[in-house]
Amino acid sequence: MEAKATAKFVRYTPRKVNQVLTLIRNKKVEKAFEILSFLPKSAATLVEKNLKSATANAGKLKDYSNLKVKEAWVGNGPTLKRMRPGPQGRSMPIKKRTAHLTIVVTDANVSAEKRKKKEIKKEIKSEEVK
Repeated sequence: MEAKATAKFVRYTPRKVNQVLTLIRNKKVEKAFEILSFLPKSAATLVEKNLKSATANAGKLKDYSNLKVKEAWVGNGPTLKRMRPGPQGRSMPIKKRTAHLTIVVTDANVSAEKRKKKEIKKEIKSEEVK
């Protein structure tokens, strides 16, 4: 079972959000929450909020101990372009970047079963070739 949560047009730069996401990819959800709670980055609160949403979207599971962060990625959103005064009366541009964040959570047991099925299919194909 997979569940997905997205946050769009968030006022964090994608580069900084990606630094946080690299720490929680392919980890169990409990471990990911633990990592995020001690992380001193401001984007950690955004990622934690989105991860809570993804686990809530997982549905009727009462126990989240078997959930795993399958995928987590961030993309560029629209850039807000502003101007600021510069030297000699000129204007200097400011780019306020935004991000689109997506987290996919899956049941760890289901992904293990899928891997076993793929291995069995490979074995059957290799036997047919012989």
